[in-house]
Amino acid sequence: MKKSLLIVLVMLFISTASTWAQSRNVSGTVLSAEDNMPLPGVNVRIKETNRGTITDIDGTYNIAVDSEETLIFSYIGFLTQEVTVGNQNSIDVLLQTDAKTLGEVVVVGYGSVTKGDLTGNIASLKGTEIANIPVPTFQEAIQGRMAGVFVESQSGKVGEGVKIRVRGTTSISGSNDPLYVIDGIPVTSSGTIGQSNPLADINFNDIESFEVLKDASAAAIYGARASNGVVLITTKSGTSGRTKFNVGIQRGVSSPTRLNEFLNAAEFVELMREAGYNNDRRNGLDPINNPEDYPDSDLEFVENRLDRHAGHTNWRDGTVDTDWQKEAFNPGAGVTSVNFSANGGDERTRFYFSSAYDKQEGIMIRNNFERISGRLNLDHKISDRFTIGANFSLARTETTRIAEDNQFYNPIQLVALSPITPIRDENGELYDRPVTTYYNNLIDSENAEWLTTNFRNITNVFGEYHFTDNLRFRSEFAVDVLNQNDERFFGSRTIIGQGTNGYGSSRWMRIFNYNTNNYFTYNNTFAEKHNFEAVVGMSFQRSDENYTRVDGQEFPLDDLRTLESAAEITEGTSQFTNFTFLSYFSRINYKFDNKYLLTVSARVDGSSRFGENNKYGFFPAASAGWIMSEEGFLQGSEGLSLLKIRGSYGLTGNAEIGNFDHLGLFGPVSYGLLPGLQPTQIPNPRLTWEKTAQLNFGIEFGLFRDRITGELDIYNKNTTDLLLNVPIPGTTGFTSQRQNIGRMQNYGFEVVINSANYADQNFTWNTSFNLARNINRVRELAEGQTSIPPSTSSYLNGIFLDQSIGVFYGPKYAGVDPATGDALYYSNAELTETTNDYNEAERMVVGDPNPKFIAGINNTLTYRNFDMSFLFQGIFGNDIFEGGAGFYAANGDWFDNSTKSQFARWQNPGDITDIPQARLGECNGCNASSRYISDGSYVRFKTLTVGYTIPSHLLERFKLSTARIYFMGQNLFTWTKYKGWDPEVNADYLLNTTQNANVFQGNDFYTAPQAKTFSLGLNVGF
Repeated sequence: MKKSLLIVLVMLFISTASTWAQSRNVSGTVLSAEDNMPLPGVNVRIKETNRGTITDIDGTYNIAVDSEETLIFSYIGFLTQEVTVGNQNSIDVLLQTDAKTLGEVVVVGYGSVTKGDLTGNIASLKGTEIANIPVPTFQEAIQGRMAGVFVESQSGKVGEGVKIRVRGTTSISGSNDPLYVIDGIPVTSSGTIGQSNPLADINFNDIESFEVLKDASAAAIYGARASNGVVLITTKSGTSGRTKFNVGIQRGVSSPTRLNEFLNAAEFVELMREAGYNNDRRNGLDPINNPEDYPDSDLEFVENRLDRHAGHTNWRDGTVDTDWQKEAFNPGAGVTSVNFSANGGDERTRFYFSSAYDKQEGIMIRNNFERISGRLNLDHKISDRFTIGANFSLARTETTRIAEDNQFYNPIQLVALSPITPIRDENGELYDRPVTTYYNNLIDSENAEWLTTNFRNITNVFGEYHFTDNLRFRSEFAVDVLNQNDERFFGSRTIIGQGTNGYGSSRWMRIFNYNTNNYFTYNNTFAEKHNFEAVVGMSFQRSDENYTRVDGQEFPLDDLRTLESAAEITEGTSQFTNFTFLSYFSRINYKFDNKYLLTVSARVDGSSRFGENNKYGFFPAASAGWIMSEEGFLQGSEGLSLLKIRGSYGLTGNAEIGNFDHLGLFGPVSYGLLPGLQPTQIPNPRLTWEKTAQLNFGIEFGLFRDRITGELDIYNKNTTDLLLNVPIPGTTGFTSQRQNIGRMQNYGFEVVINSANYADQNFTWNTSFNLARNINRVRELAEGQTSIPPSTSSYLNGIFLDQSIGVFYGPKYAGVDPATGDALYYSNAELTETTNDYNEAERMVVGDPNPKFIAGINNTLTYRNFDMSFLFQGIFGNDIFEGGAGFYAANGDWFDNSTKSQFARWQNPGDITDIPQARLGECNGCNASSRYISDGSYVRFKTLTVGYTIPSHLLERFKLSTARIYFMGQNLFTWTKYKGWDPEVNADYLLNTTQNANVFQGNDFYTAPQAKTFSLGLNVGF
């Protein structure tokens, strides 16, 4: 008996030992073969068993398996792959895509999914697609590449504002900029001094991908700040393996995309003398044929002015013909870029390091931008379950600034000066008034300085712990610190420093923004058909802003330029403000049988910006998708590789208003040098969020084995509870109050089509096309209010019910009276009667600055070691008000030098023209009207890149792994009917408040054109 028991125990031990020898833990990473990105949520199943797991957010997995068993890796949009375990402890898998539209990894809020699992609308762009584009900000680089994302640079000034609108404008008084999130952390994107752009601090060559969340399903997890869309930016991370280094160098030259044509000296004299003579003839004088009339004539006045403007020269001999436009632009404009990166690591620690130097000498004189930046991204696996990491970036930018548009010391205003005026007097000094018509701001080039310096640190540390293969927790803490110094000095000869022996200003701002995210993620697969993922967590953000300003004047010498030398301090102030957000969020993704998709999300946001009665808002969203091509009745359909329909509905908010608009405020006041307080704002404890409800339907398709893929979407966005300043009874002691009143609508469609036109061993050609149409309408204002008309007659933008925001409203120009040369305007809405009296003209909507369509088409071609890509970008159906034309296209009204178009003026009875008779100082048609509104549509050859990759066998002797030489052109050609410098324009001086920035669109007032750049570059890897 004992012997039998012993035999049984020995056999059991041997059997158990054998099992231990065969069973093992296998781990690995699953990547997409298309772009080497990790795939989260991949089913890892043991063949012919119910055991299995799924990959985590990094595409990694861990599973207990026997040696003789086989692992099956399956994921929607990818070909299923089987691997026998054998004696392997680590199995990494590259999954080949089955349908490209399904396999692409897309970053979403607090996670990532593949395109196949996506039920919302997200535009995605890889960082490699915009690498090395010679512009300061990624905002400019993505222009024309994403459907429904309208990008517009305000002007050709470097390092300044860029407007982005995602599916239109949703707010009148709140910000319409999207929320920017870098590596999961909302960052500061506005609020800096003047027109500086804080996003110019970011080196976009460090960016791995961009995702723009457009519909409510995609964006609602960001709740109260998602109505304008969300831009998710993911920076590059390290990869395991040998350390790889990359060095890039680029140098280019820049010039204006287009110049205006102004009168030369002879033409200027002719038009000015004609304008004065026309006045004389209308007043019964004829100084040319009757010399006795000369002393009392406007012709005599004109010639005296010409004498003064010619200075020490004689305008009659034509020896001086100054091209002031040429003086405004920088002949040495160009770009310089040098960047270095290294990435590598092992199975536990990975790193990515970069440093870069970027400089842009602007096309305008005195306008330059320089950025020095560095980044270090680290992640380390403490154990198989616990990972920590940090993303650290530091940048210093310096911008030599120029004045806002409509300022006499803005360089482009030089074109207003007379061509008969020499640049310098007989002593070599720059001419100034009263010789010149206006201020000769070349003096600022010698007698002024304006430098803005930013120091920017964005740091994010995180830890992630896997409780099980299915449940993990991630905690993140980040700081975004922006320090900005703005130093200005204008010497005694400048227009600002005249009369005060110079003027100086020192402004300092610090924005300290910190954020923490803490969330759980659970995912699992049940019965091989039910894929489930849930995210739940909280977020807290606080942003503190300090601002200090000191101004002084009376400097003993122009060479002493700091405020220490100012004899009189004229202003000193300091301010502090802050805001906080406390948020709770959740999302559930469910997929059944790899073809039925459901996503539900919700966020609760609490903000310090809103009244005690409405501190918290709830923002839910739901979406569903059906991959019809996975159904039996469509599987195997010839020519159809993918057909997916999806729909979503949800609620998002807008909280981008002042930090204390809900409070009753008091401000300081002094009387007889005694301090005091006075009320400055009436409270509104009911103030709450703007809310945008959005409905979206979309179709995704793939044809002919994905030779053609694309998306079609239609949407409808309704924004209610607009945050408006509403007039209130004067008996309250105030004139207005911020209230939730009004409604706005945006609706439209988007089309994306990608095609693989041709591919063989040597040659490939791919095309990507996007088109979007957005219609914006103001549906409600305050009770009884039908419009917010233009505040002055100088500008035409206004707000009217059932019209787009910011439409142009004013007199409609009717041309020129052929009999008299008078400018005519329509005096009735039916456009049947005219008047030459501007004040009697009927006011009506005469234009719309909002584009009807935006589009882009990009082609990528390769032939052996050569590559080429070119992008065309277009804006269609928008109007531009050329405000400066009221001075330089005013048919000889005197103020500024005129454009050559004014030589088509009316001169004799019977002349048919749109340019009225030249009349000195009488403003014959120079008032703001539709005369200066023109079609702003354009098509631009945006980017051209031609490159050559040197074959590897030629690099081996230099121990290089890769080397590529390339040529790049930016803004090469522009086709437009617009009469001004450039159709991509928005005068910055009108954007001093948030509401003005929303309403005053499509204005051009001596606004710098965009830059055309040609550059050569070299990238080397080793």
